[in-house]
Amino acid sequence: MKPTTTPRTYRVKSFGCQMNVYDGERMGELLATRGIVPAPEGEEADLVVLNTCHIREKAAEKVYSDIGRLTKAGRAAGKEPMIAVAGCVAQAEGEEIMARAPAVSMVVGPQAYHRLPEMLDRAVQGERATDTDMPANAKFAALPQRRSSVPAAFLTVQEGCDKFCTYCVVPYTRGAEISRPYAALVDEAKKLVDAGAREITLLGQNVSAWSGEDAKGRAVGLAGLIRDLAEVDGLSRIRYTTSHPADMDEALIAAHGEIEKLTPFLHLPVQAGSDRVLKAMNRSHTADSYLKLLDRFRTARPDIALSGDFIVGFPGETDAEFEETLKLVDAVGYAQAFSFKYSPRPGTPAATMDGQIAPEVMDERLQRLQAALNRDQHAFNKASEGRTCTVLVERKGKHPGQWLGKSPWLQSVWFEGDVAIGDLVEVRLGEAGPNSLAGKLLEPVPA
Repeated sequence: MKPTTTPRTYRVKSFGCQMNVYDGERMGELLATRGIVPAPEGEEADLVVLNTCHIREKAAEKVYSDIGRLTKAGRAAGKEPMIAVAGCVAQAEGEEIMARAPAVSMVVGPQAYHRLPEMLDRAVQGERATDTDMPANAKFAALPQRRSSVPAAFLTVQEGCDKFCTYCVVPYTRGAEISRPYAALVDEAKKLVDAGAREITLLGQNVSAWSGEDAKGRAVGLAGLIRDLAEVDGLSRIRYTTSHPADMDEALIAAHGEIEKLTPFLHLPVQAGSDRVLKAMNRSHTADSYLKLLDRFRTARPDIALSGDFIVGFPGETDAEFEETLKLVDAVGYAQAFSFKYSPRPGTPAATMDGQIAPEVMDERLQRLQAALNRDQHAFNKASEGRTCTVLVERKGKHPGQWLGKSPWLQSVWFEGDVAIGDLVEVRLGEAGPNSLAGKLLEPVPA
């Protein structure tokens, strides 16, 4: 690799979960400390960071495809970009990426990207660099202060996972569970609000496992952190994701009924409706315990909207066991949910289990499950017609005078009116589509 000039522009392409979106934003802030600015829309960037996700099948192959496309486009334009690969694929396959893709200058894992500027210095001098260390809290301490924000911002409070579900690579790519310190989180939340955030979503691979000591030295869990963040002036809404049923304690359940700023929305993955499959997945709950847990949240907050994750075609799943998943879906009535075909991840126990399901069987099951989930999401939206609620304006719509925002139940709502991004407005929900609702603007909500 030959020495080159320091890039003037960058583009971060983040794939996968909301935590990757957060990490991508933070990488952009790091590059900004070196005077590197986002590439204008439609223009090629001098530096491209591929912030990868390793959850789905063929994730690495997609990375190589992107690298090839970027290289080809750069050559055609007479300017090949500097390429960095970050995220979970970088963590899992860093040395392999460096060996297979000479166009890549830097490979950095999700716990080491705070060292991206130093790696860039080495790359400019012609040295390819790999860093997949996992000092999570050191990373956060080294990141720059938040100086810009959007109306709905992300805040990572917890990383890693100790649950070791047999299908999941997260414990291997993100490491053990760690909780960021309470004071650092309150400080970052205040800075996000000062920069324009009205809503903050607390993020973690297992966010409900967050724990720490508050300003008075008292041990608190996620509910205690939420209670204190609710006292931040200017912050109107709090959300959190993603949780594990094993860590949903009584304090968090009670918080949904007691903290006005905590939105009536809960994303709680279940993955399957069969107890045998759940045990094989190393999930610590049963279908019945999961349903009873949801009942406790509904008792605390009757209008709560529920969301979940599902995997179909886990090794050994029978037709009858898949039917149990459909029964669970019918019992819950999700406002929204995500469903995936099982995809074997190298190094996980499930990848070598007997009874791998044929792709065509998984396809058919996924279609049936998604049809049921789509049905329930549309039904939830239809039941919202005529309801009045507060909508956070997040961006302009496709047409002049049109705006898009989110309801407290995380529904997409579009409407027309004289508003601005970041406003909280009263809207009467109208006609419901499968994925959004039309709304009628009533009046702004005082800050």
